[in-house]
Amino acid sequence: MAPETEKHVPRRQARGTQRRDTIVSAAAELILRDGPSSVTHRSVAAQADVPLAATTYYFSGLDDLLAAAGQRIVRDWADRAQAIGHAVADAVADGGVDALSTRSRALLLVDAVLPPGDHGELLGFYEHVVSAGRSPVLATAFAQGRGELDVVVDELLAQLGVRFSAVLLIAVVDGAAVTALCEGRNVRDLAVDCVTELLGTS
Repeated sequence: MAPETEKHVPRRQARGTQRRDTIVSAAAELILRDGPSSVTHRSVAAQADVPLAATTYYFSGLDDLLAAAGQRIVRDWADRAQAIGHAVADAVADGGVDALSTRSRALLLVDAVLPPGDHGELLGFYEHVVSAGRSPVLATAFAQGRGELDVVVDELLAQLGVRFSAVLLIAVVDGAAVTALCEGRNVRDLAVDCVTELLGTS
Protein backbone atom coordinates (compact mmCIF):
# COMPACT_ATOMS: atom_id res chain seq x y z
CA MET A 1 0.00 0.00 0.00
CA ALA A 2 2.77 2.46 0.88
CA PRO A 3 4.45 2.54 -2.56
CA GLU A 4 1.09 3.08 -4.29
CA THR A 5 0.19 5.87 -1.87
CA GLU A 6 3.52 7.57 -2.54
CA LYS A 7 2.77 7.52 -6.28
CA HIS A 8 -0.44 9.45 -5.68
CA VAL A 9 1.21 12.23 -3.65
CA PRO A 10 3.06 13.89 -6.57
CA ARG A 11 -0.13 13.76 -8.64
CA ARG A 12 -2.10 15.49 -5.90
CA GLN A 13 0.67 18.06 -5.54
CA ALA A 14 0.67 18.65 -9.30
CA ARG A 15 -3.10 19.15 -9.30
CA GLY A 16 -2.78 21.51 -6.36
CA THR A 17 -0.07 23.54 -8.10
CA GLN A 18 -2.14 23.69 -11.28
CA ARG A 19 -5.23 24.87 -9.40
CA ARG A 20 -3.21 27.52 -7.55
CA ASP A 21 -1.79 28.76 -10.87
CA THR A 22 -5.29 28.92 -12.32
CA ILE A 23 -6.43 31.06 -9.40
CA VAL A 24 -3.44 33.40 -9.71
CA SER A 25 -4.01 33.78 -13.45
CA ALA A 26 -7.67 34.56 -12.85
CA ALA A 27 -6.79 37.25 -10.31
CA ALA A 28 -4.25 38.77 -12.71
CA GLU A 29 -6.85 38.86 -15.49
CA LEU A 30 -9.31 40.61 -13.19
CA ILE A 31 -6.72 43.21 -12.19
CA LEU A 32 -5.91 44.04 -15.81
CA ARG A 33 -9.52 43.97 -16.98
CA ASP A 34 -11.47 45.51 -14.10
CA GLY A 35 -8.85 46.90 -11.71
CA PRO A 36 -7.48 45.73 -8.35
CA SER A 37 -10.69 46.57 -6.51
CA SER A 38 -12.49 43.88 -8.51
CA VAL A 39 -10.42 41.13 -6.88
CA THR A 40 -12.41 39.33 -4.22
CA HIS A 41 -12.40 35.68 -3.28
CA ARG A 42 -15.79 35.26 -4.93
CA SER A 43 -14.89 37.06 -8.18
CA VAL A 44 -11.63 35.15 -8.52
CA ALA A 45 -13.34 31.82 -7.87
CA ALA A 46 -15.89 32.61 -10.58
CA GLN A 47 -13.20 33.72 -13.04
CA ALA A 48 -11.10 30.61 -12.35
CA ASP A 49 -14.14 28.32 -12.26
CA VAL A 50 -13.09 26.81 -8.92
CA PRO A 51 -14.93 26.43 -5.61
CA LEU A 52 -14.87 29.52 -3.43
CA ALA A 53 -13.03 27.61 -0.71
CA ALA A 54 -10.08 27.03 -3.07
CA THR A 55 -9.18 30.73 -3.02
CA THR A 56 -8.78 30.63 0.75
CA TYR A 57 -7.17 27.18 0.84
CA TYR A 58 -4.16 28.19 -1.28
CA PHE A 59 -3.76 31.75 0.03
CA SER A 60 -3.58 33.13 3.55
CA GLY A 61 -5.78 36.07 2.59
CA LEU A 62 -6.68 38.49 -0.16
CA ASP A 63 -3.38 40.35 0.16
CA ASP A 64 -1.50 37.11 -0.41
CA LEU A 65 -3.55 36.49 -3.56
CA LEU A 66 -3.04 40.06 -4.82
CA ALA A 67 0.71 39.77 -4.31
CA ALA A 68 0.84 36.52 -6.29
CA ALA A 69 -1.24 38.06 -9.08
CA GLY A 70 1.01 41.12 -9.22
CA GLN A 71 4.07 38.90 -9.50
CA ARG A 72 2.38 36.97 -12.32
CA ILE A 73 1.63 40.17 -14.26
CA VAL A 74 5.23 41.34 -14.09
CA ARG A 75 6.52 37.86 -14.94
CA ASP A 76 4.34 37.86 -18.06
CA TRP A 77 5.88 41.20 -19.09
CA ALA A 78 9.35 39.73 -18.59
CA ASP A 79 8.45 36.58 -20.54
CA ARG A 80 7.24 38.66 -23.48
CA ALA A 81 10.43 40.73 -23.47
CA GLN A 82 12.50 37.56 -23.21
CA ALA A 83 10.77 36.06 -26.26
CA ILE A 84 11.78 39.14 -28.26
CA GLY A 85 15.28 38.80 -26.83
CA HIS A 86 15.55 35.19 -28.04
CA ALA A 87 14.54 36.26 -31.55
CA VAL A 88 17.15 39.02 -31.49
CA ALA A 89 19.79 36.58 -30.20
CA ASP A 90 19.07 34.30 -33.16
CA ALA A 91 19.43 37.28 -35.50
CA VAL A 92 22.73 38.21 -33.86
CA ALA A 93 23.98 34.67 -34.41
CA ASP A 94 23.02 34.94 -38.08
CA GLY A 95 24.64 38.36 -38.39
CA GLY A 96 21.34 40.05 -39.13
CA VAL A 97 21.02 42.65 -36.37
CA ASP A 98 23.52 45.07 -37.90
CA ALA A 99 21.25 45.38 -40.92
CA LEU A 100 18.31 46.57 -38.82
CA SER A 101 17.28 50.18 -39.28
CA THR A 102 16.85 52.47 -36.28
CA ARG A 103 13.08 52.24 -36.62
CA SER A 104 13.21 48.43 -36.81
CA ARG A 105 15.14 48.39 -33.55
CA ALA A 106 12.58 50.74 -32.04
CA LEU A 107 9.77 48.41 -33.13
CA LEU A 108 11.45 45.46 -31.42
CA LEU A 109 11.97 47.42 -28.22
CA VAL A 110 8.39 48.70 -28.13
CA ASP A 111 7.04 45.21 -28.76
CA ALA A 112 9.15 43.95 -25.86
CA VAL A 113 7.77 46.35 -23.26
CA LEU A 114 4.34 47.48 -24.49
CA PRO A 115 1.45 45.10 -23.71
CA PRO A 116 -0.31 43.52 -26.70
CA GLY A 117 -3.83 44.56 -27.63
CA ASP A 118 -5.86 47.23 -29.35
CA HIS A 119 -6.54 50.77 -28.12
CA GLY A 120 -9.27 49.66 -25.71
CA GLU A 121 -7.14 46.91 -24.20
CA LEU A 122 -4.18 49.23 -23.76
CA LEU A 123 -6.41 51.86 -22.17
CA GLY A 124 -7.72 49.30 -19.70
CA PHE A 125 -4.22 48.03 -19.00
CA TYR A 126 -2.79 51.42 -18.12
CA GLU A 127 -5.87 52.49 -16.17
CA HIS A 128 -5.69 49.44 -13.96
CA VAL A 129 -1.90 49.28 -13.61
CA VAL A 130 -1.85 52.89 -12.41
CA SER A 131 -4.70 52.18 -9.99
CA ALA A 132 -2.60 49.35 -8.54
CA GLY A 133 -0.69 52.07 -6.72
CA ARG A 134 -3.70 52.36 -4.41
CA SER A 135 -3.02 48.81 -3.22
CA PRO A 136 0.21 48.71 -1.18
CA VAL A 137 0.47 44.94 -1.58
CA LEU A 138 0.08 45.07 -5.35
CA ALA A 139 2.40 48.07 -5.68
CA THR A 140 5.07 46.20 -3.72
CA ALA A 141 4.68 43.13 -5.93
CA PHE A 142 5.06 45.26 -9.05
CA ALA A 143 8.11 47.04 -7.64
CA GLN A 144 9.80 43.77 -6.68
CA GLY A 145 9.02 42.16 -10.03
CA ARG A 146 10.33 45.10 -12.04
CA GLY A 147 13.87 44.02 -11.25
CA GLU A 148 13.34 40.83 -13.27
CA LEU A 149 11.81 42.77 -16.16
CA ASP A 150 14.63 45.31 -16.17
CA VAL A 151 17.27 42.58 -16.36
CA VAL A 152 15.57 40.99 -19.39
CA VAL A 153 15.12 44.32 -21.19
CA ASP A 154 18.72 45.36 -20.41
CA GLU A 155 19.90 42.14 -22.07
CA LEU A 156 17.79 42.91 -25.13
CA LEU A 157 19.20 46.45 -25.32
CA ALA A 158 22.73 45.07 -25.13
CA GLN A 159 22.01 42.61 -27.94
CA LEU A 160 20.82 45.49 -30.10
CA GLY A 161 23.87 47.57 -29.23
CA VAL A 162 21.82 50.20 -27.39
CA ARG A 163 23.47 52.09 -24.55
CA PHE A 164 20.57 53.45 -22.51
CA SER A 165 18.89 51.49 -19.71
CA ALA A 166 15.71 49.46 -19.44
CA VAL A 167 14.41 51.98 -16.90
CA LEU A 168 14.68 54.79 -19.45
CA LEU A 169 13.16 52.72 -22.27
CA ILE A 170 10.16 51.63 -20.21
CA ALA A 171 9.61 55.18 -18.95
CA VAL A 172 9.60 56.52 -22.53
CA VAL A 173 7.22 53.82 -23.78
CA ASP A 174 4.87 54.23 -20.81
CA GLY A 175 4.94 58.01 -21.22
CA ALA A 176 4.16 57.74 -24.92
CA ALA A 177 1.35 55.30 -24.19
CA VAL A 178 -0.30 57.57 -21.62
CA THR A 179 0.03 60.58 -23.93
CA ALA A 180 -1.47 58.69 -26.88
CA LEU A 181 -4.31 57.31 -24.78
CA CYS A 182 -5.15 60.76 -23.42
CA GLU A 183 -5.20 62.26 -26.93
CA GLY A 184 -6.87 59.39 -28.78
CA ARG A 185 -3.76 58.67 -30.85
CA ASN A 186 -2.26 55.35 -31.93
CA VAL A 187 -0.27 54.11 -28.95
CA ARG A 188 2.24 51.95 -30.78
CA ASP A 189 2.94 54.51 -33.49
CA LEU A 190 3.73 57.22 -30.94
CA ALA A 191 5.81 54.84 -28.79
CA VAL A 192 7.86 53.76 -31.82
CA ASP A 193 8.33 57.40 -32.88
CA CYS A 194 9.61 58.30 -29.39
CA VAL A 195 11.94 55.31 -29.11
CA THR A 196 13.25 55.93 -32.65
CA GLU A 197 14.09 59.49 -31.63
CA LEU A 198 15.69 58.24 -28.42
CA LEU A 199 17.84 55.78 -30.36
CA GLY A 200 18.94 58.58 -32.65
CA THR A 201 20.18 60.68 -29.75
CA SER A 202 21.83 57.92 -27.71
